[in-house]
Amino acid sequence: MVKRIDAFEKVTGKALYADDLRFDRMAYAAPVHLANACAEIEFIELAKAMSCEGVIGALTAADIPGEIRVGGLIPDHYILAKDRVRFTGDVVAMIVANSLEEARAAAGLVEVRYKPLLPVFNIEDATKKDAPLIHAFRKDNIISAFRVRHGDMKTGYAKSAVTVAEEFSTQYIEHSYMEPESAIGMQAPDGSVVVYGGMQHPFTSRRYVAKALGLPLARVRIIQTTLGGGFGGRDDTISAICARAALCAVKFKRPVKITYTREESIRESYKRHPFHIKYKAGINNKGKLETLDVDFLADGGPYCAVSPFVIWRPTVQCTGPYVVPAVRCDSRVAYTNNPATGAMRGFGTPQQVFACESFIDMCAEKAGLDPYEFRKINFFRQGTTTHTDQKLSNHKVSIEEVTDKALSKIGWKTKWKKCSRGNPRDDGLLYGIGFATSYRGVSLGAEGNDFCSAIVNIQPDASILLEVGVSENGQGLKTAMTHILAVELGVKEGRIKFLDTDTSSITDGGPTVASRGTIVGGNAVIDAARRIREMMAPVLKDLIGASHKGHEYGNSRITNPITGKSISFEKAVAACHNRKMYLHALGVFQGPDVNWDEHHGKGNAYFTYVYGCQACELTVDPATGRTKVLNVVAAHEVGKAINPQMAAGQIFGGIVMGMGFALHEKLECEAGMIKNLNFNSYKIPRTNDIPEMTAILVENADPAGPWGAKSLGEPTNELMGAAVANAIYYATGIRFTKTPIRAEDIKGISNNRPSAALPSIGTACDVL
Repeated sequence: MVKRIDAFEKVTGKALYADDLRFDRMAYAAPVHLANACAEIEFIELAKAMSCEGVIGALTAADIPGEIRVGGLIPDHYILAKDRVRFTGDVVAMIVANSLEEARAAAGLVEVRYKPLLPVFNIEDATKKDAPLIHAFRKDNIISAFRVRHGDMKTGYAKSAVTVAEEFSTQYIEHSYMEPESAIGMQAPDGSVVVYGGMQHPFTSRRYVAKALGLPLARVRIIQTTLGGGFGGRDDTISAICARAALCAVKFKRPVKITYTREESIRESYKRHPFHIKYKAGINNKGKLETLDVDFLADGGPYCAVSPFVIWRPTVQCTGPYVVPAVRCDSRVAYTNNPATGAMRGFGTPQQVFACESFIDMCAEKAGLDPYEFRKINFFRQGTTTHTDQKLSNHKVSIEEVTDKALSKIGWKTKWKKCSRGNPRDDGLLYGIGFATSYRGVSLGAEGNDFCSAIVNIQPDASILLEVGVSENGQGLKTAMTHILAVELGVKEGRIKFLDTDTSSITDGGPTVASRGTIVGGNAVIDAARRIREMMAPVLKDLIGASHKGHEYGNSRITNPITGKSISFEKAVAACHNRKMYLHALGVFQGPDVNWDEHHGKGNAYFTYVYGCQACELTVDPATGRTKVLNVVAAHEVGKAINPQMAAGQIFGGIVMGMGFALHEKLECEAGMIKNLNFNSYKIPRTNDIPEMTAILVENADPAGPWGAKSLGEPTNELMGAAVANAIYYATGIRFTKTPIRAEDIKGISNNRPSAALPSIGTACDVL
């Protein structure tokens, strides 16, 4: 077992988060929000706030020397609102004071005179030609759109014996990380800027800060502090906050800290996109899918952020892990005046998988088949060509393997026949079992550039410094990278010091998203370690002799496997330093080539894929509508588990988050204003909601990964929505097509309600 290297400092409270940091003469800043989602700013009255005790000054859009609009894809995100606000999380000013309490008190006294404008809250309305524009520099509210055309739809429907159609919708989801946003900006004597903060991608923060201040990147240094949770939510919002902290620090010539309250955090931070999804399929008389029609419409909120990629991934994976000869998919994401949306664990696929896997169960029922038998008929096989014309031949296609293992463990074959289907058991409860499967492209794929770097720096005493271009977000990256390096150099993990991400000392390895940390960072670490070994080879030849097989590293010794001679790692390092050799190496990883034809929706979208299946058992109380998840079995193909214990932890966390999406969580909004701004009203799963969980790690080493490893973090979070919905259907006889499925939605089911029919396995031809 590999122990987490950051565990002790976290469980003992010694880890330093951004808000724990203190600097001489530090001031504090608090945001001013406007209680309107769409309004023209006429005047900001600061006089009352400026007269308050301890107030140093204010920062408004007029104080920004550089670019006021920033953004990774489209520069539409305002650091501070200038002429208008586009959602209730827009910040119109920052009040700076000697204490946080003074800053917050004064911020509450700022008066903003504004003129309400016609808002757009309905996503369908936002796509209409006559809809009010959220951004004047855009021709319409469509942020991005993608399409796929594959095969002949007309011929496919002609071959179909039945068609199935359904619409689905999903909700806003709050990331619910424990640490609210916090950042500290300060100006160095040479005029450069340093910002400490809890962010997922320090290099995004560096770009935002540099643009806002009008500085070159080399004059901005971002240092990541210990992160109190992220799940995709620590990119654009915290980067804008970092820019505000830096702007305040430069204007007032003092270090300035910004730390949000929970209410400010939920109000301003971006959420998981709500989706409206349409699925339609044609099925032949053997239970095989012939056609699939899919439409995705997502609410992008007021700013682009990463919305194009959030709908692109579901487009690429819209069929699920199934062979479909004819596919049409259209996807759009549009601006609204609703809460901001952006990256969240799963990146568009929890919404897509909920719809797709619920729909597949509906198709199975229409075909008269057990949901698994139907899937087996349609599953990908080795060498399958997907609807984007990508041949799945460079990795093990393991969708059937993971599904078999999950369903065998949970006892699907016998338990599914015992589902209540609307008829309560003797104890008055309804019982159901359901499952969902998925395939997922690894890393960024054609969304971006998959590359990363790592620096290994061995000191004269043989202690080692390690830096990697991707960041620790709480997922265990420090431990994984340290373990990989330790094994490659044959030393103990305690010899290695992992350095937190500092943009001035390591190159940008791309965002720590898309479950890519281990695959890109691990490969870069391996490359750096092997470069070190190449450096040491001539010295080792003199010390223990040459070996055409290479020297072996292990147990803190280096051995010639031919002669058996060995030397301690420490002595070997000392010998290298005595010969004026710097054991310092930059390792790099460049992902295999991918491609995408946006017009036709074709290409090798990702360089490899992972596969997963989650199955759950639950009960529903028809009197109260309360759903209790009893047991979950999850099987995920991981390539190679670098740390099996942490891998299991990723699965368990993904399951519980998925349960929140399925049953509990929903951001309540009225006229763009969020009503549940804290966890007393925004309901996430509690300890007593957590079921028995079993994690099954399926290993099929992948040629692209470090030691064969692939992705895990996000795939674990995309399956529970559909697994729970399917289980509720077999318990109650009611198909729910919206998330979350809350008690009030189920309450009042009677024993007389029509029950779900139990398909006759293997009689598809008769039924159709």
